[in-house]
Amino acid sequence: MTDTKFQFPSSMKVGPLITIIFNLLAELIQLYYYVVMLACLFSFLLGFGILDPRNQIVWNISNFLFRMTEPVLRPIRNIMPNIGNIDLSPLVLLLLLQYVLMPVMSKIYGMLMVGIA
Repeated sequence: MTDTKFQFPSSMKVGPLITIIFNLLAELIQLYYYVVMLACLFSFLLGFGILDPRNQIVWNISNFLFRMTEPVLRPIRNIMPNIGNIDLSPLVLLLLLQYVLMPVMSKIYGMLMVGIA
């Protein structure tokens, strides 16, 4: 058997496509960062009684933010120890996004663009 690798046609440039994909991923991660921040702020406002959870609009926003953040925050909460009534899992998630995921993505992007394996 011969070792066949997929090769792009010479007229097709892969660099701009990879750049677009990584820029899109970076924007999605930044958007999720803002969603987590908004969920934290909304949680504080609900907890201090500034917002009424019986209001349909407030409930819909709260439900949306919960559904967006809970699948990612639940595993972090399972790993972290309990610290009273303080939930530090959003802080851990934001730090992971900012200081682990983004640098790893930039390293992968650099490897793909330079061609280092």
